[in-house]
Amino acid sequence: MGIKAALPRYELYLYTAVLGVALIWAGSWIFEASSENVNRKAFKESVKPGWHYFGRKMDVADFEWIMWFTTFRNHILFALAGHVIFAKIFSLIAPKIGIDGSKHRSLIFAIYGGLAVLVTMGWTFMALVVSHCFVLYSVALVKRKWLCFAAGLSTLASIKLEPYNSWQEALVTGSFDLQDILFYGGCGFSIIRCMSFALENCEKKDGNYTFCDLLKYNFYLPFFFFGPIMTFDRFHAQANNTKLARKEREMWNITTKALLHLGVILLVDIFFHYLYILTIPGDMKLVTKLSDPCLAGLAYFNLVYDWVKAAVMFGVINTVSTLDHLDPPQPPKCITMLYVFAETHFDRGINDWLCKYVYDYIGGDHDKIFKELLATFCTFAITTLWLGPCELVYIWSFFNCFGLNFELWVAKFFSLPPFSTIEYAMGEAMSRRIRGVFNAANFWAIVLYNVLSLNNLDFAKMVGRRLIFKGFPLSSLSVLMVTYCGVQLVKERERQLVLQEEAEQAKAVEAKEKAE
Repeated sequence: MGIKAALPRYELYLYTAVLGVALIWAGSWIFEASSENVNRKAFKESVKPGWHYFGRKMDVADFEWIMWFTTFRNHILFALAGHVIFAKIFSLIAPKIGIDGSKHRSLIFAIYGGLAVLVTMGWTFMALVVSHCFVLYSVALVKRKWLCFAAGLSTLASIKLEPYNSWQEALVTGSFDLQDILFYGGCGFSIIRCMSFALENCEKKDGNYTFCDLLKYNFYLPFFFFGPIMTFDRFHAQANNTKLARKEREMWNITTKALLHLGVILLVDIFFHYLYILTIPGDMKLVTKLSDPCLAGLAYFNLVYDWVKAAVMFGVINTVSTLDHLDPPQPPKCITMLYVFAETHFDRGINDWLCKYVYDYIGGDHDKIFKELLATFCTFAITTLWLGPCELVYIWSFFNCFGLNFELWVAKFFSLPPFSTIEYAMGEAMSRRIRGVFNAANFWAIVLYNVLSLNNLDFAKMVGRRLIFKGFPLSSLSVLMVTYCGVQLVKERERQLVLQEEAEQAKAVEAKEKAE
């Protein structure tokens, strides 16, 4: 049935009220659990004194958030600000010395990025990254995709698997708090970018891209250590675009987004003073005492927080790259908006890379069961290597791979008569409601499968056991009902966006006809 199926307005108001009350209720229980257990021994390492104004302790369990916005905030801001200032100075000086700044800006970005990496990590790390680039560039000249994949994945495995990763890490001298993260982030993203370059070079019909093109692509500093991944074809086209012009109100939008990110950072820090959503899942004795709805809310809030973190971190980087006239990958889709596995991702850059070179390349139109199975298996095999093979990642990959295929199997099954005939007869609104029930169940499958990667296996097992078995039927059906309300509100938003897009297209066509 079509996405434009509408529901009565009063029904949507009811869904909004139910969802709002449920979220407030779950939040109040988590707040109560946080306040009553703030001095637990298990909280000692991850709940520290917070802002003096609140007089409360703060959840500091997420190292990544603390690293970005507290401990190393100034270092990261200094490096990104230096990138912007360096590029601006060059754009002002270039015309005076007879250089076309727009033609060489990608080279300037790479020079600053290379110097920043050299100063931060040392010459041995720089040599290691350049050696990865050289090896994969040499393979790219052969123009065989299978060979590019083999070389790229072997190089990626060398920094993910023992003893090769320890040997390479030992080459990097010095010792500071961020060294491990910068080493694995820099090497990992660098190899993925080199694979993109190699695969795009295979598609180039006339000649080859140069090694300098690869270095300019790889050493763009905002993307170097933390991503997001921008495929080589897009970066090369945008970085070498000489017709630089800002869209109407673009600088206003960039400033607004920057201020929005700052506001979200402050809100998350305030949030961590009252809801210890990251620390509680690590204390299984406390988790067993929580009510079923509280546990469901805790799992949901963890995934929402992970999306917020990714959106803010990539948003800060994207703000800088937008100033450089690039169109970077957008932040991931919010977990609240997801009810199908096909749209589930937490890093849109990696997702775009995997879809372009693996998932869509093998799966085609994703309508054939065997091709879809092969495409998802290859996609999650590479994802497992990217994340670092371990038991938790194997489990996460298996269930997400299964979920993606199971969606296709169910869709195929219900597209057959008599189900398709019955759905057509019942009308679009009723079809949307019935699909919403299945989508709600699917949403919790997505939550349970992905909470594995954010917390721990014991917590994921506890949530699944309590909601599916011990809590049945009261807790299970209550959570499913609330989720159903949320899914219908998401579907309504999607409907409104489609109608809005159609209206804009109609206006554009009408304006074109009048002009002619």
